[in-house]
Amino acid sequence: MSTVAITVNGTLRSEEIEDRLLLVTFLRERLGLTGTHVGCDTSQCGACVIHLDGRAVKSCTLLAAQADGCEVTTIEGLSRDGLLHPMQEAFREHHGLQCGFCTPGMIMSAVDVLRRIPHPDEETVRHELEGNICRCTGYQNIVKAVLAASGAAA
Repeated sequence: MSTVAITVNGTLRSEEIEDRLLLVTFLRERLGLTGTHVGCDTSQCGACVIHLDGRAVKSCTLLAAQADGCEVTTIEGLSRDGLLHPMQEAFREHHGLQCGFCTPGMIMSAVDVLRRIPHPDEETVRHELEGNICRCTGYQNIVKAVLAASGAAA
């Protein structure tokens, strides 16, 4: 057993955990932040993407102990003062979702894409989101949403 101190969505959380506890399990089961999804158990789908110290990571590939002392942002932490994050708003406006299961991870990845590449083109968006799988759509509206959030023509 270990004690971790992780700032999650702006709040410091200190918990005693088993050393083998995955970060995604810590977020979902210990903190009740169920917007971070587990979709594949092989780290291929991207449904579990969160931001760790400002960078997109798949939370199913990290132990919670590895996040000790770090800052984590989940989909629940993107909105501010009751307003959706611009990427969340773009996904809503451009219907960049279908069943919604992949949407939190897709949005978290897309926010990271725009942090690194503020004005991507369509090909770049598609390439950057290759680590996120959507089983329902053809990705067209997802790409439109990311381009819209970047200020590019959608």
